[in-house]
Amino acid sequence: MTAPRERHFVAQERARQSAFFEAHLHGEGGFEGCAYRLAPSNRLSNLNPGIRDVAARYFSDNAIAWHQHAAHGLSSQVCCLNFLMPLATRPELLARLVQQAIGGELPEMLEVEKGPDGEPWFVGFEWIGRKDYLNEWPRTGSPKRGANVTSADAIVRFRQAQAGRVETLLIEWKYTESYGAAPEPKREAERLRRYQNIAFAPFGPLRSNADLKLPDLFWEPFYQLFRQQMLASRMQAVQEDGAERARVLHIAPAANRRLTRVTSPAMRPLGDNAFKVYCSLLIETDDFISRSTESLFSPLIDDASTDDAWAKYLRNRYAFLADPARSSWDEMTTA
Repeated sequence: MTAPRERHFVAQERARQSAFFEAHLHGEGGFEGCAYRLAPSNRLSNLNPGIRDVAARYFSDNAIAWHQHAAHGLSSQVCCLNFLMPLATRPELLARLVQQAIGGELPEMLEVEKGPDGEPWFVGFEWIGRKDYLNEWPRTGSPKRGANVTSADAIVRFRQAQAGRVETLLIEWKYTESYGAAPEPKREAERLRRYQNIAFAPFGPLRSNADLKLPDLFWEPFYQLFRQQMLASRMQAVQEDGAERARVLHIAPAANRRLTRVTSPAMRPLGDNAFKVYCSLLIETDDFISRSTESLFSPLIDDASTDDAWAKYLRNRYAFLADPARSSWDEMTTA
C-alpha cells in the first residue's frame, strides 16, 4: 500500500493559522474569503497581545514599514515579532537563544536601541545599519527601515567574555516562504550599479574565485542572503556600535523543505541545498549560520514556566514547533 502523500508545509500552516484565528480572534479572520487572513486594518491582532501596543509605538517611533501582508497569518514579519519582540526586554532568555545559535559560553547581551518607553531593548527590528553601506539610500530624505533598502528582520548585539569582543548578529527570518521565480531583467542594471563593487573579495564577503557572476545571485533566496551578508560585512569593517564581528543568522522551520531548493541555474552544479551552496561561496563560511526555528526556540519554550505568556502563545499559535523532526534543519543546511 502506498504511503499517504505528505501535506505541504504551507497548506498545513494555513489550516493551523485558520484554526488559531477562529479560536482566538473569532470573527476577525476571513478577509477576502481566507480564514487565515485579517483585514489590513486589524494587523495588530496578528501579534501576541502582549506586544501589540508596544509594537505599534516602536514601528511608529522609528518610522518602520509594516510589510504589505502583515495581516496575513503566514506573515514572516509578524512571526519574527511574535518570537523575538517579547525577548527585547528579557536579555537572560535572549542570551540562551544566542548561545544555542552560535555555541560557546553564555553571552552578555548588549543594548541595540531604546524601546518606546525609553528602556533598553536588546533586539532591534528591520535594521538597515547606520550608514548607506550598500548604495541604496535615497539621495534626498531618510531611508525607511523595512522598505526599499536592505533590512535585517532583527539584530542582536552581545559580548562573550572569553573572546572579549562585541559581536552583532543580523537575523533573517523565514516562515513558509519558498522561491523559484526568475529575477526581473529590468532591475539588473540597478542591482549591478549598487552591488558589483562590494559583493566579491577583496571588498565584499563572497569569494572572487567562485566562478559566478553577480546576476547569478539575483535569484531568491540568494539575493536576500548576499545583501544581508554585505550589510554585515560593511558593519564589521567600520565596527558599527563597537562590534568587531558581524554575522548573519538565518532562521526557518525545519519542515519548510522547499526553502532549501537551489533556484539559480548557475548554482545547481554546486549542490542541492541552497544554504550549503550559499555558505560555500563565502570567504568566511562561519559568517553565515543557518538554524531551524525548532532547534533554537523549542528548548526555551519547554523550559519556560506554565504561566510564561510568551511561551504559551508560541505553543498555541505555531504548532510546528512540536512536530516530530523528520531530519534536522541544522544537519541539512550546515556545510
